[in-house]
Amino acid sequence: MGLLANFQISGSAISAQSMRLNTTASNMANAETVASTEQEAYRARETVFQSYLYDLARPAEAGVAMLGVVESAAPVRTRYEPGNPLANEQGYVFTSNVDTVEEMVNMLSSSRSYQNNVEVLNTSKDLMIRTLSLGN
Repeated sequence: MGLLANFQISGSAISAQSMRLNTTASNMANAETVASTEQEAYRARETVFQSYLYDLARPAEAGVAMLGVVESAAPVRTRYEPGNPLANEQGYVFTSNVDTVEEMVNMLSSSRSYQNNVEVLNTSKDLMIRTLSLGN
C-alpha cells in the first residue's frame, strides 16, 4: 500500500466522523424536546459506517463508507406535565429518547478518531516530503 492510499483512507474516515459529529450535535440539540404524541417525539439518530477494501492490488479503493443514518429503536420517554400546552388528555408529554451521556461518549470518540486521522494525513505528508528530499 502506497502513501497516496493513506490520503484516501484517512479522508473517508474524516468524512465519516464529521457526519457522526453532526448527527451527535443534532441529537444533543433535541435532547430535551417534547411532543404531544409518541409519533411526533424526536428519536435519536445513529450513523452507520462500513469499512471497505475492494482489492489488495488496488489499495486506493479502501476506506470508510457512510451507509446512512437510522433512528434509534429505544422507546421515547413520558413525563407528567399537566400544565404544558403539548400535554395529552392524561397530562403527559413525550420526550426524546436521546441519552445525553451516550451522546457525549459518541462525541468524544468521533472527535478523537477525527484527530487521529488528521495526524495520519500529516505524517503521510511529512513522509512524502522527506522521500522527495532524499535526492537532494
